[in-house]
Amino acid sequence: MAKNKEDKVKKEKSCAVRRTSIGGQAVLEGVMMKGETVVATAVRTEAGEITVESKRVKSPKERNLFFRLPFIRGVVNLVTQLFDGMRILMRSAEVYGDFAEPSKIEKKIAEKCKINPMNLVLAFSLFFGVALAILLFVFTPNALAGLICKIPAIANHSLHSLWYSLIEAGIMLIVFVIYILFATLMKDVKRVFMYHGAEHKVISCYEHSLELTVENARTMSTQHSRCGTTFMFIVLMVSLATFTLINWGIGADGLGWLREGDGAVDFIINILIKTASKLVFLPVVAGISYEILKLLAKSDCLFVRILRAPGMWLQKLTTKEPTDDMLEVSITAFKTVQELEADPSLPTTKFDIKMPTPVARKRIEDRVKGIDESDVDWILVEATGKKRSELQSLDRLTVAEYDNAMKIADKMADGTPLQYALGNTEFYGIRLAVNSNVLIPRPETELLAERAIELVKEKGYANCLDICTGSGAIAIAIGKNTDAEITASDVSAGALEVARANAISAGVTVKLVESDLFGAIEGKFDLITANPPYIPSADIEALDKKVKDFEPRLALDGGVDGLDLYRRIAENLDNYLSDNGTMLLEFGIGQENSMREIYSDYNVEIIPDLEGIDRIAVVTRKN
Repeated sequence: MAKNKEDKVKKEKSCAVRRTSIGGQAVLEGVMMKGETVVATAVRTEAGEITVESKRVKSPKERNLFFRLPFIRGVVNLVTQLFDGMRILMRSAEVYGDFAEPSKIEKKIAEKCKINPMNLVLAFSLFFGVALAILLFVFTPNALAGLICKIPAIANHSLHSLWYSLIEAGIMLIVFVIYILFATLMKDVKRVFMYHGAEHKVISCYEHSLELTVENARTMSTQHSRCGTTFMFIVLMVSLATFTLINWGIGADGLGWLREGDGAVDFIINILIKTASKLVFLPVVAGISYEILKLLAKSDCLFVRILRAPGMWLQKLTTKEPTDDMLEVSITAFKTVQELEADPSLPTTKFDIKMPTPVARKRIEDRVKGIDESDVDWILVEATGKKRSELQSLDRLTVAEYDNAMKIADKMADGTPLQYALGNTEFYGIRLAVNSNVLIPRPETELLAERAIELVKEKGYANCLDICTGSGAIAIAIGKNTDAEITASDVSAGALEVARANAISAGVTVKLVESDLFGAIEGKFDLITANPPYIPSADIEALDKKVKDFEPRLALDGGVDGLDLYRRIAENLDNYLSDNGTMLLEFGIGQENSMREIYSDYNVEIIPDLEGIDRIAVVTRKN
């Protein structure tokens, strides 16, 4: 049964009745297929899924007539493939997890020139790739041929230029083969060659009028007449003829550009002249070679097969037998081109690129020097929408999530605190907006809010005043968890705008008053809360950079000893605290005795924070 099926496939293969303009290129863990108007690249991710990126391109028939002229079109095609091939190769690498990032120099140049940094990486990669190709396949063969041709028997031969060109072409071929053989020692390159084979098999499967299945594609050859490797061999042959004429033309019998001396300087100058002359004529070689390749692809007669044979042999080095899953990727790319070209209304797609979380974390740490690991966690929480407890199981980030994370990291690069970079923070289970107009609420302040909520519920307090409210953290927490009427005041109009937005967001009604402490406040309150500035003026500069350089000094500076506002509050407290009322004050480390002294006319209870540091003063009237 299996033999009958194989015979049937072989019989169908012998009847190649279809031609296609679709050509391809192997990329990292994938295949790019290009038709008349569509380019599609299919890549298998590390998770084993196939993701596809497609785009529509201008048809060759729609290009400027000049660029469609014979010989000219070959040069245009070569340049286009260089740029597109490199771009697609880099994109496929991103899909599979090789996330190249621009260097600092590239970023500075890109910023100065106002261009995309990744486009600059592409340009540099292309430049160095072309430079390496010139070194290996033009300069090196030139230099070695020049040394060999110093042998008297060749140097004095009447056909010296021909011998030089033959030797040069032979060295070019040897260098190419050695380059390919060394490349195959690399695991990734070997797999690219396997995908190269998969690309050929799928195109051949279609051209042999077979259904595009892995089973059918598996029976095809890994060689194809339109392969770029065959094109390289044609380039080599055309170069031989062209460069022979160039070597003769710039020699003593032609323009006489070459120097006659035998010294090292003369030798180097001659090599440079020959290399430059050949580079000038490379477009001519490319244009002629392209036309020959297209001509040979139109026929399959014996003569044409003989001409193609050396190139087909070379393909044995650049193609390897693919696995079935590689064929599946290649078929996906081919079918995507077919479908999009058949229906122009179909949408194109982008790769579903995901970055490994460890890579993203490292990028954030590199961008924000000295960042705490916990801050990296919170950046990822904000960027992904995950809970912090879920980060351990977060393997990868989408492009959008990674971009969001890096935007936050960019804001923090100059030392900006995490909360300002995020634009928000959590306080008592409430998400609060914060900016440079307000102090970032501290965890220890939650203890004050918790005690305030307990007092309102225990004593049935009806109204509360929060002075120095800042972001409104304490006032909103009380209002969110009790039925008390809340008033909040601050001397800063900017802070009150933040508090107003936070109250609306939290769904809490808070009466906001612009006031210097009790200055614009009327009436008495059952509960008064305050977290005034308590840092001594002389200590401000010794604070952490994130605090002293970014948080509002107005919310930090408490005067000479840090207690100015506490004294002013004490002076007026009797007029605003109800007879059965309570005031809660947060204060700094080591200021507990000062609290007792300043509020000596009242009962003062000191409450420590979770670390055992005295932090909150509970002030009530004496009986």
